[in-house]
Amino acid sequence: MKLQQLRYIWEVAHHDLNVSATAQSLFTSQPGISKQIRLLEDELDVEIFARSGKHLTHVTQVGEVIIEQAGEILRQVGAIKQVAQEYSNEKEGSLSIATTHTQARYALPGIIAPFRESYPDVSLHMNQGSPEQIAELAASGEVDFAIATEGLELFNDLVMMPCYRWNRAVVVPQDHPLAKVEELTLEVVAEHPIVTYVFGFTGRSKLDDAFRAADLSPNVVFTATDTDVIKTYVRLGFGVGIIAQMAHEPLIDTDLVALDASHLFEPSITHIGFRKGTFLRQYMLDFISAFAPHLDREVVQSAVAAHSRAERETLFTDVTLPVR
Repeated sequence: MKLQQLRYIWEVAHHDLNVSATAQSLFTSQPGISKQIRLLEDELDVEIFARSGKHLTHVTQVGEVIIEQAGEILRQVGAIKQVAQEYSNEKEGSLSIATTHTQARYALPGIIAPFRESYPDVSLHMNQGSPEQIAELAASGEVDFAIATEGLELFNDLVMMPCYRWNRAVVVPQDHPLAKVEELTLEVVAEHPIVTYVFGFTGRSKLDDAFRAADLSPNVVFTATDTDVIKTYVRLGFGVGIIAQMAHEPLIDTDLVALDASHLFEPSITHIGFRKGTFLRQYMLDFISAFAPHLDREVVQSAVAAHSRAERETLFTDVTLPVR
């Protein structure tokens, strides 16, 4: 059994059983991958992939177990390489992040710019997606960090730590009736068509909970995952926008009025997390503490040592999170 063979079966399984696409991504030949997979199956005396002619059709039951264990071995190999890199050159490496558009566009630029100055030889990779996609990328080891607000039940296999609270704003064109309202209430907002996030993105659940608790049925006429898209359709007159407060930029959004909605909706909490067993290099720890200053090395190590999510959450019960 060779490490290369384990990598091949893992990659094929994660390329929809497409050996050709796998070969392209690994810069090798399709026949070479097929041969190594056959050799591994012969050595183990089991079929990892079921076949129809020359085509792979699905992963067998025993194959699922083998591929899962192969993934764990590959991640451990990656961790060993990280340890070696830390001691050979602590300021070189890569850092991959999976997050939503709002975090990537509005929360992270102010962190990444100084981080790049401190670590110019660390390459950064940003992946944007839904909470489900973010969780999958982090759990599979394809990214180092997951940064998310919604769907935390998806991240049970990760060490998730709270970073900051954030509130919402209602954004409208300058000539909109709400721009002149003296007291913003849920009832007043519900009188207008609403443009906001797709459910499952950027604290949308808090918004729905508030309207439900007030026995109101908001008329959500347009949803998007991208805050800039939401603001575009507010400008087109589709309705009033409900967005993360941090996403309103006064110097850029000069044609929009942002109304504080922090008294209408419960604040949301953004978390950062990583896969259990991840070796955190110094630049990774520095990134975490830059994003959330209360998450220093000692706190992160305590979070890693916690035996459960509930035990981990108790570490932060007395922490006052910053508001953005």
